[in-house]
Amino acid sequence: MFGFLKGLAVTISQLPKKKVTLQYPDVRPQWPERFRGIHQLSVERCIVCGQCARICPTSCISLSGTRGEDRKLHLDTFDISFEICILCDLCTEVCPTEAIKMTDEFELAAYSRDQLYKNMEWLHENYLRHDGAKELQEAERPAALVGKAGEGRD
Repeated sequence: MFGFLKGLAVTISQLPKKKVTLQYPDVRPQWPERFRGIHQLSVERCIVCGQCARICPTSCISLSGTRGEDRKLHLDTFDISFEICILCDLCTEVCPTEAIKMTDEFELAAYSRDQLYKNMEWLHENYLRHDGAKELQEAERPAALVGKAGEGRD
């Protein structure tokens, strides 16, 4: 009887407190700034140095490039197998141009293992959904400010 009353007291004491459970699909939690989620790739920034593939502990990254007429390497393929990727963030830390970054997305549920193999186009689209949109807004903002500042001077 005493155990029942003790349990009831604990339950009643928790009623006025703030709820910690979120209705997940409808309400998304706020992730920390350095959350390690799915990768994104900026194809323009990649210099095909291969450091990300060399440092990967699971060897899930493969990339290749060719030297163009301007004597620079250009990215041809960049693939990540998320069925073995451990999202350790080592590839993003070693990238000298910050071409590969982690996002706050983590949902990669799939019915087939083949769907967990992501190519350069998918990773670049992921970049455009996240940082690409932010960079476009930042690039447009100074131009808009310059236009407004110069209007009243004539």
